[in-house]
Amino acid sequence: MHIAILTFEGFNELDSLIALSILNRIKRSDWRVSIASPTERVCSMNGVVIERQASLEDASAADAVIVGSGIQTREVVADAALMSQLRLDPARQLIGAQCSGALVLAKLGLLASVSACTDLTTKPWVLEAGVSVLDQPFFARGNVATAGGCLASQYLATWIIARIEGIEAARSAMHYVAPVGEKEAYVSRALANVTQYLPKSATAAS
Repeated sequence: MHIAILTFEGFNELDSLIALSILNRIKRSDWRVSIASPTERVCSMNGVVIERQASLEDASAADAVIVGSGIQTREVVADAALMSQLRLDPARQLIGAQCSGALVLAKLGLLASVSACTDLTTKPWVLEAGVSVLDQPFFARGNVATAGGCLASQYLATWIIARIEGIEAARSAMHYVAPVGEKEAYVSRALANVTQYLPKSATAAS
């Protein structure tokens, strides 16, 4: 099981790394979570440089993909050569987008009939792309999900874990990372945002 987090130059650390950490709470020998980038190294919006663990080709073959956000996402979607490397398909993948990552999904035609969540800065550009924007932190339809606001990355991670491993695994992962003294509140909020968009079979098993 490979989950790739697309991370581009100028990325937002909270978007990519919070999801990375929560997803890695699943301890299975075949569970792999990777930072996937078009270059060997990428620099964040705050100057943090990280090395990629997977290529865009690897991400296109992954079981699940999160498209991270950043200050250069409009440049990313304007780069035809780069975008042509992204072969995402909700028929075979879980696909999530964080904040301006919704622009990437819109460019790929994956939000043609799906409303999206995004951050307030990106909202006008997503609307300009012809996508309806919701005033909420998380939304999913089928295998495509979006989240708005940096800390909403926890909801994308919760959704992916719940879809693949089940609600109890998602609950356990969130409980681990939630602040002491507030764990139940954090877990309840995460599940409340996510479970309404899970397949009925998944919620029935919870």
